[in-house]
Amino acid sequence: MLSGRRVTLIIGGGIAAFKALELIRRLRERGAAVIPVLTRAGAEFVTPLSVSALAGERVFQELFDLNDESEMGHIELSRAADLVVVAPATADLLAKMAQGLANDLASTLLLATDKRALVAPAMNLRMWQHPATRRNVETLRGDGVLFVGPVEGDMACGEYGPGRMAEPPEIVAAVEAALAAGPLAGRHVIVTSGPTHEPIDPVRYIANRSSGAQGTAIARALAALGARVSFITGPAAVAPPEGVAVTRVETAAQMLEAVRAALPADAAIFAAAVADWRVKQVAAGKIKKTRSGDLPEIALAENPDILASVAQMGTGRPALVVGFAAETDDVVENARAKRARKGCDWILANDVSPQSGIMGGAENAVTLITGTGEEGWPRMSKEAVAERLAARIARHLEEQA
Repeated sequence: MLSGRRVTLIIGGGIAAFKALELIRRLRERGAAVIPVLTRAGAEFVTPLSVSALAGERVFQELFDLNDESEMGHIELSRAADLVVVAPATADLLAKMAQGLANDLASTLLLATDKRALVAPAMNLRMWQHPATRRNVETLRGDGVLFVGPVEGDMACGEYGPGRMAEPPEIVAAVEAALAAGPLAGRHVIVTSGPTHEPIDPVRYIANRSSGAQGTAIARALAALGARVSFITGPAAVAPPEGVAVTRVETAAQMLEAVRAALPADAAIFAAAVADWRVKQVAAGKIKKTRSGDLPEIALAENPDILASVAQMGTGRPALVVGFAAETDDVVENARAKRARKGCDWILANDVSPQSGIMGGAENAVTLITGTGEEGWPRMSKEAVAERLAARIARHLEEQA
């Protein structure tokens, strides 16, 4: 239930705006107060009178309202609710949010708010699939914006596919989840992410192509479910998520030290692509080419096995230890062997061969391997993989409690 909760509802301009009327009714049935903000485009589809009648509140529409702005109304409005919901969230509104534009009441409110935002996208499938929209969605997810939908279905334009706004009951469930304590409240989870850099000399290092996107998405998804997340990251290409404790490291040895310092934990997710080897003797100065063309001799040593170290702990071992197996061939077979060798509870196998485009890309396709079986997941965005994994972790920890 949402008794005592206040939701600011921004209604964008699209045929799906008619669903916002039912959404208002369902939110109020659950005890929430709804503060409606109607964009100019939204008013082309639903009237201020119908919105106000269902919400039982005045409808806010204009940024430059003399009465409201004499008291900085848009600032007050941005802070008055527990959650800001945008439904429908059009391509235009998503773009404004991603770029930080503020040229009307809705976009200004979204930029000024100190509360979380939940968006329910709705647009033509080509608009949803357009690279510009995908970039904007990626940016917003990185900023901690919550998404519900879109779903596949028939559209008013006559096409069928992803882009249809989620139904009001699904949006209400997402609102309740966003305002709830979350199934991982009170839990501490460690997440490692990104590559490690193992120095050769002051200029060069051994590394890999990991962007850190998957580990970042996992940390964000766990935090969204209420977990206290210790996020230990190598030099990743993507920024760490907000709302988590971030420890930045360079080398595998530093990462292991940071993991040990973060313990104890209820679960540990090892998504980092840790370099297997380091240079035994790091050169104090830059290694120069020789006139004779002789190649320098660089002796390598094996790095500490962070996953195995934690998985094979005695006292203080997390209740759930999850690893990743990035393979280029015999993916599932190699992952099975890795799980047994390392002693972790779960392992997610993924194909990182060059033709897959997964290493450093926006999507992933994994097989979850546990002690009771294997489950192949379809190729999906790394955010979707993270959300699915976080939900499984929450369910597992609850069952083991």
